[in-house]
Amino acid sequence: MGRMMQERLVRSVTARVAVAATVLVLTFGTLAHARAPEGDFADLAERLLPAVVNISTTQTVQNRGITPEGMPQFPPGSPFEDFFKEFFERQQRGEGNRPPRQVSSLGSGFIVDARGYVVTNNHVIADADQVRVILHDNTELEAKIIGRDPEVDLAVLKVEPKEHKLTAVNWGDSEKIRVGNWTLAIGNPFGLGGTVTAGIISARGRDINAGRYDDFIQTDASINKGNSGGPLFDKDGNVIGINTAIFSQSGGSIGIGFAVPANLARPVVQQLIEFGRTKRGWLGVQIQSVTDEMVEALGLKQARGALVAKVVPGGPAHKAGIDSGDVVVSFDGKTIASTNALTRSVAETPVGKTVNVDIVRKGKKQTVKATLGELEAAMASAKQENSQKADASRPKPGRNETELADLGVRIAPLTKELRQKHDIKDDVKGVVVTDVENDGPAAKRDVRVGDVIIEMAQSEIRSTDDAIEMLKALKDAKRKVALLQIQRAGEPRFVPIPLKS
Repeated sequence: MGRMMQERLVRSVTARVAVAATVLVLTFGTLAHARAPEGDFADLAERLLPAVVNISTTQTVQNRGITPEGMPQFPPGSPFEDFFKEFFERQQRGEGNRPPRQVSSLGSGFIVDARGYVVTNNHVIADADQVRVILHDNTELEAKIIGRDPEVDLAVLKVEPKEHKLTAVNWGDSEKIRVGNWTLAIGNPFGLGGTVTAGIISARGRDINAGRYDDFIQTDASINKGNSGGPLFDKDGNVIGINTAIFSQSGGSIGIGFAVPANLARPVVQQLIEFGRTKRGWLGVQIQSVTDEMVEALGLKQARGALVAKVVPGGPAHKAGIDSGDVVVSFDGKTIASTNALTRSVAETPVGKTVNVDIVRKGKKQTVKATLGELEAAMASAKQENSQKADASRPKPGRNETELADLGVRIAPLTKELRQKHDIKDDVKGVVVTDVENDGPAAKRDVRVGDVIIEMAQSEIRSTDDAIEMLKALKDAKRKVALLQIQRAGEPRFVPIPLKS
């Protein structure tokens, strides 16, 4: 190779290296600009940490030993059958000697009012006997549950700050956030205490089948067990969500976390503080999705909106003139793209407010005015009405029937007629179940009409008086479960039934 060729090759390689280096610098320069500037979150975290609290709950769990449902099943006559039966009976006899145990769990929350109001997830404090709030300086305060809303998994607690000056945070507008915006999550992962993680908004409007008001914010900020109930902040330090759930196959964060948006949570929190319960708007319709096959028949241009399948008589929609077959395309100025959108929009609207509802009826768009009622009141009324109908349809008690309200059953002595009716053999002793309350304790444990109660709390039941006296003894002893032995189709089995409190 000549000298000139070598010089050309060197110049060519040098040029290529220079270009590559330029590209590399530009690339890393771009990445550097994509990252948050160093220290960007430090001042923000320092300001927000005092407003985020740890939630510690304690629950009393009764030691029940091995239940009949937990016994292994063996072929009849197997030597293991007698062994496990004897072991189970010893466990049951010793049940009263084992003291209840305390189970603790941890979560997160944040202060929304310096008077002592704290927001967290409902599942964090569900079934808790005691709730304590631990401030950033490790001060522990007893907390009172003010209200809870399982529908969107929120709860409000109240602490008495006493001499402590509490730091509260402000709500942000979750409608204004955009995919790609920076977010900051603060909470108590794995009980470690105040922990700050950062990420971005990954998606909005996620439906994870948690409930009918699903509208989650998705973020890749690390959220783990114990973060539940903690706040998700925007870059200005405003709460834009409440961290509630994660998607994970391992139980740890894989960068897919979900938060209840602030615009959905804020009115719920305000209602819980003011009323101790929610008061959601109610339109009084049953709705279904609009499918592609329905578009032409409904006179629509595309499969959007909420199709009214049924209108509740006397409800707000009925009074407004909305009818079955109408498609709601706009509600109170908000475009309705789906059934979930209408459900959320109605629920977020104050009770008593009169709103414009745009509907499409037989291809023609029109606007009606509807004054919203209260969902909870409507549900309570419907539940009472259904209960009255169920009571009216239930057979009237016979002369010899006795109601055991704490179990949700009616019983009667084993007469010849009842033995024939339910095919109960003459050598079977006990009392027969003649009626089971819908959704009652016994119904939930699959007790059926025709079952024979032969024992209660391992004492023989030979008459309705025996059953009444034994049930009273269990209640007086503050027992929470009645262990029945029943016989069905000649086969005995144990059934633990929670007593009504």
